[in-house]
Amino acid sequence: MLKIEGISKTFFAGTVNEKLALRNVSLEMKTGDFITVIGGNGAGKSTLLNSIAGVFKVDCGRIYLDDIDVTGMSEHKRAAYIGRVFQDPMLGTAADMMVEENLAIAARRGKKLGLRWSFRQDEFAEFKAKLAKLDLGLEERLKNRIGTLSGGQRQAITLLMATLRKPKLLLLDEHTAALDPKTAEKVLNLTQNIVAENGLTTLMITHNMRDALRFGNRLLMLDDGKILLDIHGAEKAKMTVHDLLDAFEHSGGEEVSDRMLLS
Repeated sequence: MLKIEGISKTFFAGTVNEKLALRNVSLEMKTGDFITVIGGNGAGKSTLLNSIAGVFKVDCGRIYLDDIDVTGMSEHKRAAYIGRVFQDPMLGTAADMMVEENLAIAARRGKKLGLRWSFRQDEFAEFKAKLAKLDLGLEERLKNRIGTLSGGQRQAITLLMATLRKPKLLLLDEHTAALDPKTAEKVLNLTQNIVAENGLTTLMITHNMRDALRFGNRLLMLDDGKILLDIHGAEKAKMTVHDLLDAFEHSGGEEVSDRMLLS
């Protein structure tokens, strides 16, 4: 479904600040895979997601989505295939627009847009039903502006927007990191339900080792722009945080951040 062949990415090449963020990374995801990605600061996690999404052009290598070579494709064209939720709850939504307007825009992702605004009554009913499933009372706030909602409510709506038109690939970039623990847990459970209900192929970055082990069927650990660990199936299901730390150490990882350990 997703195939990455030997991609590398360097920032500030030829300067004293040169940083090789990705080093010949290759990865294959099957349809329906839910992969969690973990690693310290500067490991290359966000660079990997941004390269897949088309935010960054890779220095070399190829990226395929459903056998379509998207390596040279612009970010906005890839958005027809990819849903994404960012760490900042305000990214991915228009704060001054109403909830229903944001959802209407998301419903048209990948479609050819004209100058005429179209909002059908059947869409309103669909949005209300989907918001009700979130169990946050948002089905009664369709006329509210996104900017008036809490961070958890905004992130839940962003998640719904990213999956409203079933994407070929869902990218989650530490999408609960800016939320308090109780709200983060609720959004993670919503994520798991939406992914399972729609059979979405998902790549989720997290800074929390426990969450990386708890969610998904496969786990990647990145360090210094390389994939050090790729754990899946029964091996992942029985693994503990202690086992993960041992595996990381034996794979040659330099250090694990306090943020990963203490979360």
